[in-house]
Amino acid sequence: MNDETPDPALPPVVDRKTWQEARDALFAREKAHTREGDAIAAARRRLPMVEVDAGIEVIGPDGPITILDVFEGRKQLIAYFHAWWPGRPAAEQCEGCTFFNCQVRELSYLHSRDITYATLCKGPYEESVRYRDFMGLDMPWYSAEKTAAQFLEGRDWQVHHLVCYVRDGERVFETYYTGGRGVEVMTPTHGLLDMTVYGRQETWEDSPEGWPQPWSEEPGRHHWRTNGRPIAQWSRIEAGRSDALS
Repeated sequence: MNDETPDPALPPVVDRKTWQEARDALFAREKAHTREGDAIAAARRRLPMVEVDAGIEVIGPDGPITILDVFEGRKQLIAYFHAWWPGRPAAEQCEGCTFFNCQVRELSYLHSRDITYATLCKGPYEESVRYRDFMGLDMPWYSAEKTAAQFLEGRDWQVHHLVCYVRDGERVFETYYTGGRGVEVMTPTHGLLDMTVYGRQETWEDSPEGWPQPWSEEPGRHHWRTNGRPIAQWSRIEAGRSDALS
């Protein structure tokens, strides 16, 4: 928005008592939503698991290592499978994966629960790790370019996935995975936007007439891209970082 943009619509103005009554009604729905989320998480903890070949390799800073090594000795592993477009410049890399993965920052709380978080990128290591460094990310980063299809057997391995593993000694098991909007758990941005009066300002949302919704899947107006780049890249460019991937 700028000085030439028409003022967007606003909610009706009411007195504090009327507002509080409406807020209390919504709060009851929010509490029900929280309890349902707790119940789903409880069911998730009761899912069976499937064994994964602990010898499947990824490429790290010191060359090939196994998925078992990616655990870094911890009991559990959360792996984000980052999409990659080989040979394309940083500006053309996946804006969705950039959006999601860039928001996973403080890992010490996961480590305190005996969990490792790592990115398994579907691109070559040397090229993709330069992207990680350009973005200023510090999570462990590996290339699963040649093995993503093995890890994601039976799924569309070309899109992003968040996968949870647990190990029992030298054996590795997959306990849960999600993709699509399921990875929104990685992004506090979405939760904060959803609390605001205009929401995410995206065209798919159910909003009142006149609410601003400039973000869509249209070229140049993508949810996570602006002026030809994933949004998060612009602050790095302005700080003078190189986005060269070769």
